[in-house]
Amino acid sequence: MNLHLQLLRDYESRNVTHLAEDSSWPIVWDRAKGVHVWDTDGKKYLDLTAAFAVATTGHANPRVTKAAQAQLAKLPHAMGDVHPHALKGQLASELSKLTFERWKRGRGKTIFCNSGFEAVEAALKTALLATGKKGVIAFEGAYHGLGYGALAATHREHFRNPFKKQLSKFGHFAPFPITSKELAETETQLKVLFKKHPIGAVLVEPIQGRAGLRVPPAKFLRMLRSLCDQHDALLIYDEIYTGFGRTGEWFACEHSSSFPDLICLGKALTNGFPLSACVGRATVMDRAWPESTGEAIHTSTFLGHPVGCAMALAQVRELKEKKLITQSRRRGKQLEKLYKRFPIRGARFVGKGLMAGLAFDESEGPRVFAVVKDMLRRGYILLPAGEHGNVIALTPAFTITEKQLERTLRALQSSFAKS
Repeated sequence: MNLHLQLLRDYESRNVTHLAEDSSWPIVWDRAKGVHVWDTDGKKYLDLTAAFAVATTGHANPRVTKAAQAQLAKLPHAMGDVHPHALKGQLASELSKLTFERWKRGRGKTIFCNSGFEAVEAALKTALLATGKKGVIAFEGAYHGLGYGALAATHREHFRNPFKKQLSKFGHFAPFPITSKELAETETQLKVLFKKHPIGAVLVEPIQGRAGLRVPPAKFLRMLRSLCDQHDALLIYDEIYTGFGRTGEWFACEHSSSFPDLICLGKALTNGFPLSACVGRATVMDRAWPESTGEAIHTSTFLGHPVGCAMALAQVRELKEKKLITQSRRRGKQLEKLYKRFPIRGARFVGKGLMAGLAFDESEGPRVFAVVKDMLRRGYILLPAGEHGNVIALTPAFTITEKQLERTLRALQSSFAKS
């Protein structure tokens, strides 16, 4: 076994990294640039994951990397909720302009966090404080993170079951609709939940990611907006996965022109630094949170980290100036057209923009993972998605070329033909 993997076997919790006995999984990353990754043996790979949809402007993007290096040399740490650094306010202002101001919904105010699930939990706290109602409606298939607050609204039993004895029971689940008929059924169930429980928030991914790149009908988010308005509940969009152009728009909710009270952001925000944000309408945030008197009731040591803020500001500039949101949309359309040229028996093309994938029947999970491992051997980094691992996700950096996408689909077609 690779020395680096042996160290993980010996010293990391055994529940974290899957180590195949035949050494076929995983590889150990050494360096990355653009859409490519090199392992510690020097082998080069084409990365179709953007490292969990994070490196949207390409691994080690020069502008973002230089911003991080300069900030690290100047000020590597500040004092979160006490003595701020200059970039925190700049980034909060930029996030307001990108979201609520651009949507003509007033100003946005931000709570900075470290990981995606923390942004979700900040949103859940905001909803409770603003409405006084503890209930939250989430959806079947939802993945909002694994902290205890977010976990109560994460649907998959694989994550929830081991900790049910300690979980609060404020979460209620409704079906996530894919068809118009399912949308009508979901609306009926939502009305029942609003009637039976004191619901303060509806928490939803505009497109479900880990559940298998599931795209709901366009009317779904508009229906949620209407129900929340009727029942004085807050609408929270978890755009940690979908945000910053992944679906071909700055934010996935823009496909249906339905806007939230709170939006959770992370992943592509910094292109690779642990920073996330809960951004809410200023009127909602001010209704929920009291003015600080010197002891914030929601904070953390690394809140609004200066290196992360520098990277996020550079990332946003890169996305704007290189018109990478438009490129994500264009590449997504090219990918769908390419799949028609290189079809795979039993697969359906799913997703939107460069949040795309090939979906198979649920029973095909083992075969999908075998192909993902074979593709790794061929030099392609891919991940399975869906509760049964039956979806091959394609979420590369927006800088990927059409020829690289074509190479990937040719290789996938070949690998499935041999599986």
